[in-house]
Amino acid sequence: MNKENMMLGMEALSLIDEDIKQAYTEIGLPAERSSPEGFETFLSTIISQQLSTKVAMVIKDRVVALMEDLTPESLLNIPDQSLRDAGLSWRKVEYAKGLAEAIATNRFDIDNLGKLSDDDAIKAITEIKGFGRWSAEIYLMFSLDRKDVFPADDLGLLVALKHLKGLPEKPTAKQAREIVKHWSPWQSAGALFLWQYYHQLNLPKKA
Repeated sequence: MNKENMMLGMEALSLIDEDIKQAYTEIGLPAERSSPEGFETFLSTIISQQLSTKVAMVIKDRVVALMEDLTPESLLNIPDQSLRDAGLSWRKVEYAKGLAEAIATNRFDIDNLGKLSDDDAIKAITEIKGFGRWSAEIYLMFSLDRKDVFPADDLGLLVALKHLKGLPEKPTAKQAREIVKHWSPWQSAGALFLWQYYHQLNLPKKA
């Protein structure tokens, strides 16, 4: 989401949510965040699962070094053991090869995700092994620039929402979606703001 849309979103949210308005006054506008559309971002998502950003970058660089070019077809030509030696777990090798095969055989129409509705795009992505709803929603937010997405399975968002709203307990994903329902059509801006709120206030992960 670019800066202009973030400003529009936060202004709109401030008018309908007093808690957002007060916190926004204190910590300001979230930074822009985006990632490119396409195969590389999906491959990066698989590689980075359950890893620190630094470790994931090292492994990704090793995997990319094995490829003639950054395409599904190139990945399919790499022996599984070579990917394992580069640092991928066997499960991630399975996911990466499955992703590449789905794209190469047109079972997963990655280039036309942007033409689908939010729900249909999420459905298409989550049909690929290794991608849950959270991964799909993150792709919609940062690669497809969708403005009304709230990845409610994100722990940081749930903890931030608890503190923002003064809740006695961290809400469930289902409860969180209900709490922020009135943020529509600017739920993506609200999610970005909650991440900033979480980090700037150094909220404990289990709070």
